[in-house]
This record gives sequence, C-alpha cells and structure tokens, in this order.
Amino acid sequence: MIDWLVRSAYASAQPSGPSGTSGWATLLLPLILLFAFYYFLIHLPQRKRQQERKRLLDNLKRGDEVLTAGGIYGRVTGVADQNVTLEIAPKVRIKVHKSSITQVTAHSEGEEEKEKEKE
Repeated sequence: MIDWLVRSAYASAQPSGPSGTSGWATLLLPLILLFAFYYFLIHLPQRKRQQERKRLLDNLKRGDEVLTAGGIYGRVTGVADQNVTLEIAPKVRIKVHKSSITQVTAHSEGEEEKEKEKE
C-alpha cells in the first residue's frame, strides 16, 4: 500500500512532457500581477498625493489661513524656505516647519493690499 502511494506521488511529480516553459509562466504571472496591483493601486495614488502636497506647500502665501498637524489654525504672515510664520491670535505669532501644515482652509483674497493700505 505504501509502495503504491510512493509510486503514484513520484509519477505525479515527473513532468508529463516538454512543458518546462509553463513552469516559468506559472511562477511569473502572479509576480507580474502583484507588481501591477502595487503600481496602479498603491504607488500612483501615493505619488499623486505627494505632488498635491508639494504644490500646496509651494503655493503658500501671506494671508492664507492654514491648519497645522497639531490642530492649530492660523494666518500665514511670512514664508521662508522651510519655515512659516503663523499669526494664531492678534499679535501672537509662531514659527512652524512647512511640513507641519496639513491644509489651507482659506486662501488670501487681497490681504496683501489691505495690509499695504494700513501702512
């Protein structure tokens, strides 16, 4: 009985003909599908979000109202290379890193012109 099981297992393990290339195709197809899944469903949307975030941070200007990662709302009063100065209350200003800004809640509409008139 055991001899018969060993022989049948050995016979099923033997290739039945010249189908050596189908073994590679069987191995590569799932790998290619997995790569395509990763690229289209994970990589492309992530890259799009990164580009939108970079555009948001590059377009910050004086007068924009923003929200930081810490939950602080403020109005942009100055923009440097990596830092942004926010006014969170009248005459209260803080300096934060640009990467801590999560969203722009309101864009400035002529804020610079109003400030020039005050001076």
